[in-house]
Amino acid sequence: MRKIILSAAMSTALVATTLAVTQSASSAGTSTTDSTTTTAGQTNYVVLYDPGTSDAVARAQIAAAGGTVLSSNAEVGYAVVTSTAADFSEKTGDAAGLVGAAANRTIGAAPKDAVRDTDAVERLTAAERAQVDGDVSLKALAARRPAEEPLASLQWDMQAIGATAEGSYRTQPGSKKVSVGVIDTGVDGSHPDIAPNFDAGLSRNFVTDMPDIDGPCEVESCVDPADVDEGGHGTHVASSIGSPVNGVGIAGVAPNVNLVNIRAGQDSGFFFLQPTLDAITYAADAGVDVINMSFYVDPWLYNCQANPADSPAEQQQQRVIVAAVQRAIDYARSKGVLPVSASGNEATDLGAPGVDASSPDYPLDPEGNPADARERTIDNATCLNVPAENDGVVTVNSTGPSGRKAYYSNFGTEQSDVSAPGGDAYDTPNGRVSPGAQVLGAYPENVAIAEGAIDENGEPTSPFVIRETTPDGQDAYYQYAQGTSMAAPHAAGVAALIVSEYGRPDPAHPGTLTLDPAVTEAVLLGTATDTPCPVPAEYTYRRYSATAGEVVSTATCAGPAEDNGFYGEGLVDAQAAVSLF
Repeated sequence: MRKIILSAAMSTALVATTLAVTQSASSAGTSTTDSTTTTAGQTNYVVLYDPGTSDAVARAQIAAAGGTVLSSNAEVGYAVVTSTAADFSEKTGDAAGLVGAAANRTIGAAPKDAVRDTDAVERLTAAERAQVDGDVSLKALAARRPAEEPLASLQWDMQAIGATAEGSYRTQPGSKKVSVGVIDTGVDGSHPDIAPNFDAGLSRNFVTDMPDIDGPCEVESCVDPADVDEGGHGTHVASSIGSPVNGVGIAGVAPNVNLVNIRAGQDSGFFFLQPTLDAITYAADAGVDVINMSFYVDPWLYNCQANPADSPAEQQQQRVIVAAVQRAIDYARSKGVLPVSASGNEATDLGAPGVDASSPDYPLDPEGNPADARERTIDNATCLNVPAENDGVVTVNSTGPSGRKAYYSNFGTEQSDVSAPGGDAYDTPNGRVSPGAQVLGAYPENVAIAEGAIDENGEPTSPFVIRETTPDGQDAYYQYAQGTSMAAPHAAGVAALIVSEYGRPDPAHPGTLTLDPAVTEAVLLGTATDTPCPVPAEYTYRRYSATAGEVVSTATCAGPAEDNGFYGEGLVDAQAAVSLF
């Protein structure tokens, strides 16, 4: 990934020149939707056009291959297509003007009770959560200070990057003229620590719930309102970016910015190609300044150009995923958007990924397991984790309270741009689980009820959940979680502060600010705190389990303090980022 290194002592003349860059008017409304519905037995595809191919020509080729266009995006160059033709993918790969087709999802192929478990790292397993060392309430131990939010003393993550009342909040708390798009599984716009900054007008949902993997639809259309979160992940992410300073619970990195829900993930946690592309391109056209992407695009953990373990159709699907997401990211950056991504939770050196036995993770078999998953040898040259390894994306690794790279966090000298607090439940003096070593974030009440995390009286049933009562008597819930999903929004929040501090009026979107994403990225990376590799470079993690005893793992860091595989160009620094002059 291209790196832009900027000294914190950049000359005033250079910054003044780059900050003068503004964008041309955005061409909104580039997507065309056709009134066609799918039926059971059909397969949805994303068909990518060759650069320069017109929408009309592409549609003709798609029809000739046996496909029906459901919608298209002429600006970026792709269409969402349904087909029953067994050779549709092969025909599109051979058609003039088309790159090929990626199977988006099969309609009606998975069991109704199959829901992917994505919580093993981010929220720990049930066994891990049950072995908290002692029953002492972390909330009761918090030393509250009048100048801070009620739970600020539990936010070690904000303290680590200078996003505090004494730090960046005084210099630059963020501007309402700056928007951050949360591309996730939804954001609870009614949460008391989200609502003041939630932009309902800009928020969109590009996902249709799939009862076979998501459970029963909550609304008749199966398209949830754009202010709903049925899983809690997106709400946690959004709160780290921009929970307000309002005397309720916590505050985010940029407590005054606009939070925009741009939903691309299923309730079950799958992120398919089509809604991901739609979300990224919408952010570009809507005038969003930063997007947070704490996911990878399913069904492949690594998208390979020509892995011998994959069929020709699967190889084409992966090539299309890489190219289509890259095109959407390029489009977003051309419209002033800085994409920020989590690096992933596989504890893998992305420069030497080894073996992937989890892909493809969809479709599912009748027992709810990936039907076609197989062991594949992954090479660094031709396989990419998308979007973390796409060009133009700021890729973020995770750290724990001590500052160490989190035990689960991916890393790599080529891939790591910066690091940020994401939590590490085992980063404790005795290596045992502590909720407080994770990151505290907003938790939708509906999800807390559904998961049994609160009882009939609204009281938490777990030390991983905290209840606050707002001044007007409303309950607000928070949960501890960890992951590179939690690290990325800290970097996205700092990026939003940078646009707030150095941005200029956006002629394409009156009343808002804009900043060339190359400048935002340069300031974000250039003001990060250099963090050297541990000594010795092969770091040993020791975790203690009540059932398994001591669990030992290692990860090896490479590179100098100013740019290495564990920390990239350093730990993001909110205060430094907004204090260049």
